[in-house]
Amino acid sequence: MLGAVIALSVGAGYWFIHRPMFNITKMDLDSKDGNALLHVSPANIHAAIAGHIHGNFFTIDLAELKKQIESISWVRHVDISRLWPNGLLLRVEEHEAYAKWNENQLIDTWGEVFTANREELDSNVFYPQYNGPDGSEKLMVQRAGELATLLSPLGLQIDTMSLSDRYAWQVKLNNGLELILGRDGGADVIDPLGGRQGALSFAGNVRRFVQVWPVLSERTKGRTISKVDLRYTKGFAITFAPTVEKEEKK
Repeated sequence: MLGAVIALSVGAGYWFIHRPMFNITKMDLDSKDGNALLHVSPANIHAAIAGHIHGNFFTIDLAELKKQIESISWVRHVDISRLWPNGLLLRVEEHEAYAKWNENQLIDTWGEVFTANREELDSNVFYPQYNGPDGSEKLMVQRAGELATLLSPLGLQIDTMSLSDRYAWQVKLNNGLELILGRDGGADVIDPLGGRQGALSFAGNVRRFVQVWPVLSERTKGRTISKVDLRYTKGFAITFAPTVEKEEKK
């Protein structure tokens, strides 16, 4: 009799949890951080999970669904909870684009690389171009932040920042000036929080350049400096852009 009661209970439970009323028919989408979602929409979600929802309110595999949703271009994280009796609540955190990375990817403000359509970037925001070997993304974001702070007295911004396979830095600024910074002696001591400025081997040289640049610009008026080599310990070398002589009209 005990076995019959258990079998009956299990059968009743199975029958109950598989009623059509528990099929997932509702999905609410919300922002995890409270900000408006700019790139992720219900249409994106439905397209990504179509054919991947197996089970109902009780039996759906939330871990697998989370993995599927986080494969969407702009989704960084998603938290999923059940809504009684037939729904799901998705709280999405989007990637916040910080810069362009290599040929066709992007880096977010966490130093994480993700793939998304660059045409969807905010046209009112300037995104610098970063180039570097795989695995150097967090170092790139940290060094870019440090360099931006060092250059801020001049009002100059990074246009392109490149890191070679030997971890040597080269930067192009928004005024067209190119900076050769040399090898990063602290590249093997990455501080994810960006607080270890002492590891930045070229910081002292950049500060020296920032102090001298206004005077140097004044003294070289009429000529354009195209490149500054900061790999020297007690100074730096400059390269002038070629001058174009205008032909006199006869």
